[in-house]
This record gives sequence, C-alpha cells and structure tokens, in this order.
Amino acid sequence: MEQHELNKLRWHCTRRALLELDITLGRFLDNGFNNLNETQVKTFIDLVAMEDHDLWALISGKVEATDPLESEVIVAIRKH
Repeated sequence: MEQHELNKLRWHCTRRALLELDITLGRFLDNGFNNLNETQVKTFIDLVAMEDHDLWALISGKVEATDPLESEVIVAIRKH
C-alpha cells in the first residue's frame, strides 16, 4: 500500500464518531496492520467503510461476523 493510501486510511480510522473506534483502529494500524495479507487489507478497508455502530458491534463482539474473512480481521483488530 502506498504511503498516501495509508495516510488516507489512517485518517478514516481515527476520525470516527466513536472514540473507542478511533483508539482501537489507530492502535491496530500502528501495531497489526502490516501483518495483514492483501485480501485481509481489502477486508479491513471494507470494514472501515461500515457505519460506526455496526463496526463497533463487530469489534466488541456484540454481533458476530458472517464472513470468514471479516472474522479473521476482527480477531486481528481485537488482539491489538
């Protein structure tokens, strides 16, 4: 991923309506994002495009992801 794309993604991750998402996604970008493969990166970008409350429900475990790739990425986010 090019630097300008990463900067844009960071902006989308840390300018959320929920402070919990800002912190969680920012921490993941700093500590876990580089471990994702290309398919997981695309899935992460799709997740970031979700509405804040829906995304937080997945990350916090209130709702389970139905897509196995989403589940993989959510687990990775939770670890960081």
